[in-house]
Amino acid sequence: MARFDVNFYAYSLDHGVDITVTIPTFTPCDRLPGIKPTHRLEAKFPVLYLLHGHGNDRHCWLRYTSVERLAEEQRIALVTFDCGNKAYNNMPAGDNYFDFLNEELPDFINAMFPISPRREDTYIAGLSMGGYGTLAHALSRPERYCAFGAMSPGVAARKDRMRREALDPNSVTDIFRRAIEPIHELEARIKEGAELPKGYICCGKQDHLYQRVEDFVTDAKALGADFTWHPVDGYEHEWRYWDLEIGNFLRWIPRTDFYACRPHKV
Repeated sequence: MARFDVNFYAYSLDHGVDITVTIPTFTPCDRLPGIKPTHRLEAKFPVLYLLHGHGNDRHCWLRYTSVERLAEEQRIALVTFDCGNKAYNNMPAGDNYFDFLNEELPDFINAMFPISPRREDTYIAGLSMGGYGTLAHALSRPERYCAFGAMSPGVAARKDRMRREALDPNSVTDIFRRAIEPIHELEARIKEGAELPKGYICCGKQDHLYQRVEDFVTDAKALGADFTWHPVDGYEHEWRYWDLEIGNFLRWIPRTDFYACRPHKV
């Protein structure tokens, strides 16, 4: 993979932002006898936007999992960026991370890198807070994503959200009162008859979020959603589990791009 660490002014945020883009490239395994090496591409790459969790940054996916190698093997570009702990929502003070991820970042990426703009070639995934962000974006803007992967998402089931607001709405910060509720977005999209992205939701059974995630999946299925639900015994809220699941997700996603049937050796 070629790795690009990029800083640019984001008008959605009104400040500079750091992103990392990794692009599949020529590897030593491509040095075949009689074939001249080249960096010219046969087609643009599909892309996976990877969202980090609370307390993490854009480097964590690349440091703690094998996603870079897996993406090279499957010829998928990766995009990660720093969101702080803003939950991928628009903030009252002007850090509009929902708008940034939904509009500005894809516009920048498609303008600057050999990445396909097609919905069929665009995926989003994240863990914990990033799993919540994945659900919030994929279900509120389903026309942008072919598929999503929500891993151990920090999501509130319908009953938990209603109970929290009923007991003491003033105890919830402005950030989370304003936050997008994925289950509400899902219900709205189903009523609209929207074409939903294919969904992969997973969680370790020993994770402290497990019951909330299972309740969310139950609520989603009751609304008529048909997502893949993959609970796994023996794992907590930990990178060891997410390293396993990112591989499962990359093998699971539907592919129709040029490279779909052209795996790559590293």
